[in-house]
Amino acid sequence: MIKTKFKKKELIRWFFWLWLIIIWNYGYPEASPLEDVIVAVILSLVFIILKNYKK
Repeated sequence: MIKTKFKKKELIRWFFWLWLIIIWNYGYPEASPLEDVIVAVILSLVFIILKNYKK
């Protein structure tokens, strides 16, 4: 039960991260591939920090 709940939260976080990446890509279509990667990495780090902070 606990593992299922944990996996569900992880999946929700992942979809939220993906949604933010999609918004970035459609909001700034003129961004270079390097900027896309930088934003994805920064968002990933933010989500990792938030995950560790909540523990």
